Amino acid sequence: MNKTDILAVLEKTVDKKRILIDEPMKNHTSFKIGGPADFLVLPEKMEEITGTVINLKKENIPYMIIGNASNLLVRDKGIRGVVIKLGESYNHVTIEGTKVTAEPGILLSRLAKRIAKASLKGFEFASGIPGSLGGAVFMNAGAYGGEMKDVVTSVKALNDHGEVITLSNQELQMRYRNSILQEKHYAVLEVEMELEFGESDEIYEKIRELDHKRTTKQPIHLPSAGSVFKRPEGYFAGKLIQDSGLKGCRIGGAEVSTLHCGFIVNQGEASAQDVIDLVAEVQKNVKEKFGVDLERELRIIGEE
Repeated sequence: MNKTDILAVLEKTVDKKRILIDEPMKNHTSFKIGGPADFLVLPEKMEEITGTVINLKKENIPYMIIGNASNLLVRDKGIRGVVIKLGESYNHVTIEGTKVTAEPGILLSRLAKRIAKASLKGFEFASGIPGSLGGAVFMNAGAYGGEMKDVVTSVKALNDHGEVITLSNQELQMRYRNSILQEKHYAVLEVEMELEFGESDEIYEKIRELDHKRTTKQPIHLPSAGSVFKRPEGYFAGKLIQDSGLKGCRIGGAEVSTLHCGFIVNQGEASAQDVIDLVAEVQKNVKEKFGVDLERELRIIGEE
């Protein structure tokens, strides 16, 4: 099927103003890296997402669904087919008492402010995590002692048949940087959370404290995808990398951060291959020096 035909399929459910053709993915990832997607779709309603997926499946057109892409590396050749981005245009939030219902495109930092304004506690840990709610639930993101599994009660998701299903906290099987959503490639459509009322001053003070830790200990001034590696049992990935003498190690425009060795940063015009080669170099050196296999937390997608 040619691009004109694919565009016609997409326009059945989404306004053509929100369908981008040959769109550089570097414009849509926190790494600022990535070749072009044949099509990038920016839906605003759940019906647009489900309708688009059903139509694409019917025509056997390849597609993938992404969030804010803060944990993704898109390869240099880009992505064939259709990318459906659940971003800032899909970010509605409702707060009723201690129950929060939110669409996955909202940034965690913005959601944390909304929740704090309602004097609800329990979400402060997520205030400094880069990325969107959908991605955070997908990978059970966490920081400073908190994880998404601690607050999420249920999720509406799109399964691989294009059906909307509801999964409870237990059914989500959320554990360290993983969930059933990730294993089955389900897309998050809506998240329900249960929090507690707290003292407004204490909530804001905790958010400020965690934000200060992040800004002083992480290289947020440079494009990155957050922590590249999962925490190996009994170790810290950043310390293993630093103790391997890799602080500041660089391939092309990709560099092991000198501020936090668990991060790889884009120092300017880094290619995806630069990052992939540097990841492999780090894994090789840590394995040789400490006998530890570093597992990637970073997700790599796109045409090889």
